[in-house]
Amino acid sequence: MLVDGEVMATVPVKNLAKAKPFYERTLGLEPLDGMQGVQHYRTGDSTLLVYESPFAGTNQATAVSWKLGDDLDPVLSDLKGKGVKFEHYDFPGSRLEGDVHVAGDMRAAWFKDPDGNIININNG
Repeated sequence: MLVDGEVMATVPVKNLAKAKPFYERTLGLEPLDGMQGVQHYRTGDSTLLVYESPFAGTNQATAVSWKLGDDLDPVLSDLKGKGVKFEHYDFPGSRLEGDVHVAGDMRAAWFKDPDGNIININNG
């Protein structure tokens, strides 16, 4: 059954060669095996699949999230230092502290990859 399987996030990009520097240098992901138009990355105990698609960047919702715990602020700072621009949303019941959305104990930030895919980092 699915309850026993591992889940892998998948993110479409228009051009894998152009997307790789963002995922490898900016996000610091470790490339694993790949083939024409497809690249797997190690992230924690999971895998992120980045693949070429003409539909890249058309999703208007979060594509992938990272739970960082206490590492949220250092990662946020590192990404800002690499030129990542953070998105600001108007979420009911939350407030914005710099680039971090805060709602109770939840702290989260969103940014986009070069194709417009929405990526989330949070303290979950």
